Amino acid sequence: MQLGKSLKAAIQSLATAQVPSPRMNAELLLMFVLGCDRAYLYGHPEKELTADQALGYQQALAQRASGIPAQYITGHQEFWGMDLLVSPAVLIPRPETEHVVERVLELLADWRGKHDRVPLEFKENRPRVVDVGTGSGCIALALAKELLQVEIHATDVSAEALQIAKTNAHRLKLEDRLAFHQTDLLIGLATPGFDIVVSNPPYVGLAEEDQVQLEVRKFEPRSAVFAGESGLEVINRLVPQAYEALKPGGWLVMEISGTIVEGAQKAVAGWNQVQVLPDLQSIPRVVSAQRPS
Repeated sequence: MQLGKSLKAAIQSLATAQVPSPRMNAELLLMFVLGCDRAYLYGHPEKELTADQALGYQQALAQRASGIPAQYITGHQEFWGMDLLVSPAVLIPRPETEHVVERVLELLADWRGKHDRVPLEFKENRPRVVDVGTGSGCIALALAKELLQVEIHATDVSAEALQIAKTNAHRLKLEDRLAFHQTDLLIGLATPGFDIVVSNPPYVGLAEEDQVQLEVRKFEPRSAVFAGESGLEVINRLVPQAYEALKPGGWLVMEISGTIVEGAQKAVAGWNQVQVLPDLQSIPRVVSAQRPS
């Protein structure tokens, strides 16, 4: 079958299966099978797919129709302009998480302006940042990409997740910029102190599980999505650990949801400059707080 006809049929098939954004998914999977970009799809509608390509496309479509996220089928997801490898061992990076990266960059803006062009060997007291529960490494890698002179660490309790993060760091030629640690949150990393602790922790409560997309519940790692009954269980463990790991005046930056915003604010009660920032849909998405001096 010709490329154009195959794409049209795939869009209809995914729509019938009630897959969200059927055109985008059909295009993404066909680009994956053919190893091409979107411009090629629409510039060569008459191209005949080989038998292997047609079979590979049908298999990918069947997986997507069954609910498997396209990112787990292709093994890739874009984040902060980077192509990241992903697998069912890690949460799929979301655009909303880029707001977390943006907040960290804001907090380090003054330091960057004064020091980014100074050779690394002349640095003194350069900031130390740790990404807790790094998963694919998306936050840590985005910060390593932007903060050339900052010391960056990343933790995860999952050895498999850390391997994916390390592989992404190697592919992006950032492995020399990061130190990875297999540990539960910040255990064992309290000293010396960090300037920023950043995290996209599990924050969905089991009580709201029915409201989560089926493909997220079924295919993404539950330990990276669900924190416990209320959704605050991991955050309530992380905050006191962050307090111990941060230097006085250091910052904690966490991704949250509107469901737990009040609980997250309560968790950092007594901290300074507590701020909740919304995402592009005006949903509370990032909470930042400064450790008292």
